[in-house]
Amino acid sequence: MNIRDTSALLAGVIADVQGSPDRRELPIQRVGVKGLRYPLRWRSAGGEQPSVGRFGMYVALPADQKGTHMSRFIALLEARLAADRPALDAAGMRAMFGEMLTLLEARRGRIELSLPLFVRKTAPVSRVESLMDYDLSIVVEGDDDSPVTTMTLVVPCTSLCPCSKTISEYGAHNQRSHVTVSVESAEPIEPEEIVALAEAQASSELYGLLKRVDEKHVTERAYENPKFVEDLVRDVAMALRRDARVRGFVVEAENFESIHNHSAFARIES
Repeated sequence: MNIRDTSALLAGVIADVQGSPDRRELPIQRVGVKGLRYPLRWRSAGGEQPSVGRFGMYVALPADQKGTHMSRFIALLEARLAADRPALDAAGMRAMFGEMLTLLEARRGRIELSLPLFVRKTAPVSRVESLMDYDLSIVVEGDDDSPVTTMTLVVPCTSLCPCSKTISEYGAHNQRSHVTVSVESAEPIEPEEIVALAEAQASSELYGLLKRVDEKHVTERAYENPKFVEDLVRDVAMALRRDARVRGFVVEAENFESIHNHSAFARIES
């Protein structure tokens, strides 16, 4: 028996208070469940990996309906994330969005998912492998005919100050930075592609494990590739503009300054 069959059976036995009419004539643009954590298997270019996702699931509620059926959101996750179902990916998120609208009998809705994405990386000289973690979030929003999918990744990297390099007799201050990239795409883009695109614009990318020869390499690479926070957002934006799949984007960069007790920040959007 599926979710809809169960709901129909209960409707004939127990009163459906949520489905009763409401006379205040106020539609609700977003109602549902928030902060819901569920185990899942995530699939992308790097293969499948187990994770724990944090979900937000919402639908629009008509003015004449008292409430939505909150339990159906949970039932949908139980069915979609079962062990015998395919691992979740960006396309699966879009399919689940359509299932949610049908199940909740809604015209519009929104699904949010955030989870850590692990990417196996190879050190530049020693070639030792290790995992790097990135914050990934995906939002599918709109109606069933034309939902919009937005993917956001927080990519940590290194930035080295061009001014410090120019004015100092030796050395230059550098810091860890977070480049946050949000992309609306006309067709699917793998998260790892966005990670690689952002890292390529930094003074240097980061690694989980480095040997001394690798440390020398990334230190010298950063010194030869200085970037202001303004350079970071502009260079990432230029790279996104060259990708025909990208319909719109927002790029933010935050430098956690090593010689100040504040961050430097820049944002650019298409």
